[in-house]
Amino acid sequence: MITQTKFPLGRLAATANLIATIPPDEVFAALKRHANGDWGNVCDEDRESNEEALIHGSRLMSVYSSKSEVTFWIITEWDRSVTTVLLPEDY
Repeated sequence: MITQTKFPLGRLAATANLIATIPPDEVFAALKRHANGDWGNVCDEDRESNEEALIHGSRLMSVYSSKSEVTFWIITEWDRSVTTVLLPEDY
């Protein structure tokens, strides 16, 4: 369960490719980080963009690496209705 977050995640979704590649416990841990404003491995510009998005209601994006060094993304839509976990090639 994810509690006390900086923003609502909305409905959670994941691509089939992500589900087949990243263990659920790693996805859950990354979702907790994302919801608490830890944007992972994003560049400074994207980090700043996310901080602005918290104030102005734009899309949020985080980048994480699994224990097996597979990069995956978490994207929360501007209206906070849906958060999707996916691999970059699924975008």
